[in-house]
Amino acid sequence: MLTIATNMKILNVMQICDSNFPVGSFNHSFGMETYLRDGDIKDTQTLKVWLLAYLKYQFIYADGFAIRLVYEKLKSNSIEDIWEIDRKITVQNISKESRDGAKLVGQRMVKTYLELYDIHLLKEYGERIRKKQSFGHPSIATAILLNYLGISLEDAILYYMYSSISTLIQNGVRAIPLGQKDGLLLMQEFFPIFEKLLNEILNLGEEDFGLTVPGLEISQINHEELIFRLFMS
Repeated sequence: MLTIATNMKILNVMQICDSNFPVGSFNHSFGMETYLRDGDIKDTQTLKVWLLAYLKYQFIYADGFAIRLVYEKLKSNSIEDIWEIDRKITVQNISKESRDGAKLVGQRMVKTYLELYDIHLLKEYGERIRKKQSFGHPSIATAILLNYLGISLEDAILYYMYSSISTLIQNGVRAIPLGQKDGLLLMQEFFPIFEKLLNEILNLGEEDFGLTVPGLEISQINHEELIFRLFMS
């Protein structure tokens, strides 16, 4: 049986993983809208294909891997290395819109998290962002928070993966559009996939950080040229 303390910890995580958590994620599709406008995403199945590609060929090498790296640096108290992770994950994102979108969400996360929790390292991160010494990124802000809450590395990656895909599915439900039930069923299909991708993240080498495939990057770049857009990226 879970203790009350454990249950409260889970409630804290549920709050920040909610797709409606007010950090602006609903404004960004990170390239999905380009495929939508080209007709490649048009229903639940084609959305799943894109989400799988995003997870397997971009997310695990960027955001997912960053969570692991931040946890490792926190364990060894290598704080300066965390700021280097912030720099790398930002400059490696060649799409301006996606890069700016990640910065906007990351900066909003830092601000919102600090309204809920008194975390010295997040305050330092926020100050560095204010002074333009760091950029701000959702994965780094969330890793610092989840580590502070005592969430294990494995659970932190799974929670963050769930939150990211849940938000993208909700954005797909609005944009395609799909029914809410379709979105729920699609989310359920990703649970076993999360476990497999977690194992991949745990076994990546540092040289893998930032890998992606051209198609995803091109779609994110091309989003800037769409005549009509629902999303900022």
